Amino acid sequence: MKAPHVMACIDGSSYSETVSDAAVWSSQRMDVPLSFVHVLDRNQAPSQFDPRGNIGLGSRENLLEELASLDEQRGKLAQEHGRLMLSAARERAEAAGVADVETRQRNGELVEALTEIEEEARLIVLGKRGESADTSPEHMGSNLERVIRGLHRPILVIPESFTTPKRYLIAFDGGPTTRKMVELLSERPLLRDLECHLVLVGADTDEHREQLAWAEKQMAPTSSAVHTQIIAGEVEKVLCDYQHEHDIDLLVMGAYGHSRIRQFLVGSTTTAMIRRAKVPLLLLR
Repeated sequence: MKAPHVMACIDGSSYSETVSDAAVWSSQRMDVPLSFVHVLDRNQAPSQFDPRGNIGLGSRENLLEELASLDEQRGKLAQEHGRLMLSAARERAEAAGVADVETRQRNGELVEALTEIEEEARLIVLGKRGESADTSPEHMGSNLERVIRGLHRPILVIPESFTTPKRYLIAFDGGPTTRKMVELLSERPLLRDLECHLVLVGADTDEHREQLAWAEKQMAPTSSAVHTQIIAGEVEKVLCDYQHEHDIDLLVMGAYGHSRIRQFLVGSTTTAMIRRAKVPLLLLR
């Protein structure tokens, strides 16, 4: 098996450069190779012409041949476009100081293509919208939701802009999933030496304070500073308000569990949060 990579998925969307920059940062922080992936979706932009109708057989056959030729040309152009994007991403990464960069172009649907290679990924970096998604910045690409639900690697979701993170927020609930997430973050270098904010959304109880104290103890050795907070309220609003108030650069959440955070991450609130987030969102398994 190949050494684990940071895998950055790029396409023709406006998010590709910010995805590239976030992937470069991640690769350098984790000291692992970087791989840019472009997937040619065979179902994207199908021919809209319907040759059926009251025309002569010979004419219809000629039209079908012309359509087939056009589809072939379109496919070749899409491949060349993809190669150019991958080449530009590689040059951008190398200029930023990443020595080990590879590119891959695959055919099929994004989720299927990533599933085939996810064993090689340490982290997957995606824009919150793709080339074919709605142009409204509040909308989330359908491919992104399918990737989040279908893959089992950490996923970094990038908004329209990316700046090097200085402080991050962990949505912590004291359950097994978020405890495992804290242990993972404390062991790996991605967020090491940054300012950590641990936020537990819920009632201010002795149990919650004990759980938060445990998380603080875990994160303290590898963080420049650790801040803890228990806040009652609706999960999405609390986290968004805290992020804005404390100038948080990155949100970190566990992707699975059995608490309110689980509903926040894999239910309808997930979509709402990704749509609203102005900073990267790291989803951990």
